[in-house]
Amino acid sequence: MVALDTVWPADSIEFCPHESASDIFVCGTYRLEQPLADTQVHTDDNKVDLEPTARKQSQVRRGKCLVLQVTEDRGVSQIQEINLPAVLDQKWCHTSRTASPVLGIADSEGNVTLHEWHKEERQLKAFQSVSCATSDVLCLSLDWSTRRYPTNNHGSLVVSLSNGSLCVLNPDSTGNLTIVNRWRAHDYEPWIAAWNYWDTSIVYSGGDDLTMKGWDVRQNFIQPIFTNKRCHNYQSHPHIEYLIAVGSYDNSVCIFDTRKPLVPLVQGDVGGGAWRVKWHPSPSRKEDLLVASMHDGFKVARAHNGEHATWEVVKRFDDHKSLAYGADWSFAPPGVDGETLIGSCSFYDHMLHLWSG
Repeated sequence: MVALDTVWPADSIEFCPHESASDIFVCGTYRLEQPLADTQVHTDDNKVDLEPTARKQSQVRRGKCLVLQVTEDRGVSQIQEINLPAVLDQKWCHTSRTASPVLGIADSEGNVTLHEWHKEERQLKAFQSVSCATSDVLCLSLDWSTRRYPTNNHGSLVVSLSNGSLCVLNPDSTGNLTIVNRWRAHDYEPWIAAWNYWDTSIVYSGGDDLTMKGWDVRQNFIQPIFTNKRCHNYQSHPHIEYLIAVGSYDNSVCIFDTRKPLVPLVQGDVGGGAWRVKWHPSPSRKEDLLVASMHDGFKVARAHNGEHATWEVVKRFDDHKSLAYGADWSFAPPGVDGETLIGSCSFYDHMLHLWSG
């Protein structure tokens, strides 16, 4: 068991899927600057105005991308720190073996920045920044379209924004990402947007309006292709077509067939609200799901959706003392115990842990 103080509140962890860098992972942090104390302002008639300075200034959110390496004994060392606006989400693009690993970062000032991993120098280098919205709008989440079919190119990105919108970015003729679609999708913050990895004309979104929506990016976005009263997090199954996992604020995780997205195949209780759900990266463990249950720690669950649907929590990790937000499976081979390395992070106690499950 490994623990690391991230100093600032931590909200996302992502392991690099590229086999040349499977020992590399990133942790995103989010720090809201404390407003200054009330300031006395003398007016023209010599009266004192006690208006708080905070009212005259917009909130400042700062963040960092911590680049970390798993050591041979499954410890952790930090090798880089990238200063950014607050980091809301991060995703590695699944590229072919001949392409360099690329990380996309969603920040609190409406930007998505792309960083390439340089193996020889052991660091990430930024090569593009895309403004998806004005600086007062937060990029809440992002997802690459290449999980199922890695390519030499970057693939497409879907990004959700705090103003209720989604946008899709495609590579142009030079290879740079550019916004090709933007539409109003939700009445409140859509905390997640994710591709159907098997059919990348379809994206899913959901958030604080307690509504799960599906969108066909080939259509005009006037209305979704389906709506379901589920939120908050989704992930398309990378090994089983038509399956998606859906985490909800009502403490449940549901497994849906995308052809019948209104009735779950499996439903299980995870406690505390499911902020992140992630399928195991190996097809040999295609029923295993990692869940960040905000107020109830982290869990590994097993969801069987055959003739007799079953749900079982097979492992818990409760060492975090605050909101359970970021979690991911390592793509490296399992350890001698057969278990996969897992990274998790929590917010107010700003802690990162490595464990296995």
